[in-house]
Amino acid sequence: MLKSLTIKFNKVKPSEGNDESKRGPGTRSEPPRPATQGENKNEKKSPKTEMPPVSSEESHTQIQDKTSEKSALRNQTVNPDPQNPAESTGAKPEQEDMGPGKEGLVSPKTKPLGAPVINEYADAQLHNLVRRLRQRTDFYKKKLAEDDLSSPEASPHTAKPTVVSSTQESSAKLKEEHHQKLPLAERLKRIRLPRSIDSYTDRFYLLWLLLVTIAYNWNCWLVPLRMVFPYQTPDNTHYWLVTDIACDITYLFDLLFIQPRLQFMKGGDIIVDSNELKRHYRSSTKFQLDVASIMPFDVFYLFFGFNPIFRINRMLKYTSFFEFNHHLESIMNKAYIYRVIRTTGYLLFTLHINACLYYWASDYEGIGSTRWVYDGEGNKYLRCYYWAVRSLITIGGLPEPQTTFEIVFQLLNFFSGVFVFSSLIGQMQDVIGAATANQNNFRACMDHTVAYMNTYSIPKIVQNRVRTWYEYTWDSQRMLDESDLLETLPTTMQLALTVDVNFSIISKVDLFKGCDTQMIYDMLLRLKSIVYLPGDFVCKKGEIGKEMYIIKQGEVQVLGGADGAQVLVTLKAGAVFGEISLLAARGGNRRTANVVAHGFANLLTLDKKTLQEILVHYPDSEKLLMKKARVLLEKKAPGKGATPPNKGLAFLFPPKQETPKMFKALLGGAGKAGLARLLTLKREQAIQEKSENAEGEEDKGKEHEEKGSEPAEPPLDTAKHGANSVTAEAKPQPIRRAGLPRGTTGQSLIISMAPSAEAGEEVLTIEVKEKAKQ
Repeated sequence: MLKSLTIKFNKVKPSEGNDESKRGPGTRSEPPRPATQGENKNEKKSPKTEMPPVSSEESHTQIQDKTSEKSALRNQTVNPDPQNPAESTGAKPEQEDMGPGKEGLVSPKTKPLGAPVINEYADAQLHNLVRRLRQRTDFYKKKLAEDDLSSPEASPHTAKPTVVSSTQESSAKLKEEHHQKLPLAERLKRIRLPRSIDSYTDRFYLLWLLLVTIAYNWNCWLVPLRMVFPYQTPDNTHYWLVTDIACDITYLFDLLFIQPRLQFMKGGDIIVDSNELKRHYRSSTKFQLDVASIMPFDVFYLFFGFNPIFRINRMLKYTSFFEFNHHLESIMNKAYIYRVIRTTGYLLFTLHINACLYYWASDYEGIGSTRWVYDGEGNKYLRCYYWAVRSLITIGGLPEPQTTFEIVFQLLNFFSGVFVFSSLIGQMQDVIGAATANQNNFRACMDHTVAYMNTYSIPKIVQNRVRTWYEYTWDSQRMLDESDLLETLPTTMQLALTVDVNFSIISKVDLFKGCDTQMIYDMLLRLKSIVYLPGDFVCKKGEIGKEMYIIKQGEVQVLGGADGAQVLVTLKAGAVFGEISLLAARGGNRRTANVVAHGFANLLTLDKKTLQEILVHYPDSEKLLMKKARVLLEKKAPGKGATPPNKGLAFLFPPKQETPKMFKALLGGAGKAGLARLLTLKREQAIQEKSENAEGEEDKGKEHEEKGSEPAEPPLDTAKHGANSVTAEAKPQPIRRAGLPRGTTGQSLIISMAPSAEAGEEVLTIEVKEKAKQ
């Protein structure tokens, strides 16, 4: 009754009768509902269905959302009926029939509060679907118009990726067409330099430095050459002038646009503000050298002619040259190769300057005036360069200087040659030594190991295996221990390297799935790499498992069978074994098979102690691992009937059968006894039999009094009472006599020894007899 009254209250309200009359009665809103659903279905099936514009529908949805929010604030006490979906669905067609101007008059009482949220989501999905279908239709129309029958669908399984890919292709085509229509001036305007440049990671800046370095080397090598040798003539002056202008433009652009955008560090922060970057560059020594290198002393050409000496200041831009060398070495895999080439370039440049000086000295003294100067024959530059090489390297065989100028020049040349070549030779030695430092360390370790083995007369087979291990380890990873290299890096860098190398392998281990990611990262830092030679045992059957193994490279074979030589399975790179040994509850989990390296194998190991140290900080992961470990142990646990193999002569006797449950109940749960205890009982029984013959009936009465209120037991007669003989595996209570009363159970136990048919053997018999009732 309450629900029906509430429904009527929601449908009709006197204060909003005008709104009711405009919209019509609530019963008229139900017939359009099936038609709306049918239209929605047709929209989903065919992209050609005509739909209202998307913009009008979206505006309609926004206005409807605002109206629903206002109605929710004013009528919080209205309880919609969740069991009457007809009204909630019927409210939508009524609103669709109304025009845009009447949407503001929609009564908030005509539909439940929950309906606008559901309709808003449905409308959004329908609008998205219609928009995508229209785009798909337009795309295929263009395809048909262009006679292109190739399907752009990447995957025929689902429709959604096809629509997305088609829309992406259409939008990309529109962007290309729009980009092609732009004129060249507009494209150049859009090309802008970034506000700040990271000199360490930006490859564009490295390319720019390469261009600046080329211009710098042009000036360093050719300006002295043009100053001394007569290679610059009036006929080729315009070629030299064009090249000089290109180099000057490069210098100027670097000074105005590139260098003021370089980022720098200040108090640990990277400064990217444009004003700060400009202020920092203008206050640096590099800015002063760059300004000095671009000073236009070329204007003196107008007064003194085209003399290259006015471009000597271009050599001051050496900071960009060394910066380029530094950045190039940081990104090269084998930087020592470039260092050797650069050192060789320094040597050639020194000889080049010496050749230029020798030609200048010869021109000052007069070409061919003496035997020491250049005689003017042959190629000028090559003859002078040859003299510079012989002079600086002090090969000898040069003509003796004649004049004082020649003697002083030759002395200075010898002194500078000794200094320059000693510096270059030392630098070359450092470069080569740094390039071969790891190999020298490897050779030293190998030599020390061989000397140790020879000192203690280690067999040759073992020595050969040790040498093989050294050679393979060096060839595979170019170092003996990777941990030595990682220890020099901070923890963050170590983690980044180990994650890239080993995280994909660890993530495949079922035991660690679902664990804390940070715990896995800590494990990656503790992994150790071990190389096994062909035929080496990774683990043996029966050993206590203390480590987990992950195959990084190579293969291992699991051996089993009767002889232990049958290959059960071959594990390849990425496989994991021995993970259960890490989480054995009480330890002592033994290996169940032999694992042998098949070829060279590089394994990652994680020991149990290290894992326990890590799990101290991750209790949730520890609980999860213990739970998984119990499940894996139950799966791999041996069957209940499995027994350890018999050793020695025990294999001659078949395994004893389990004690029957009836006999266990008869003994009152006494269980089983060992052979030593039964022999002790046998000796006690023999002593009791001797004392029994001497004491008689009086001792029996005393025994009953000591035991309590138990009735006297008549003499045991095996003929009168039935006896049950069992094997020696029964466990009787400790006794003083042959008869063993057991409380009030009404039973007694007799142990006796009888001679066997075979000589030197006896038969142990245990008999259980019922007591006589009093």
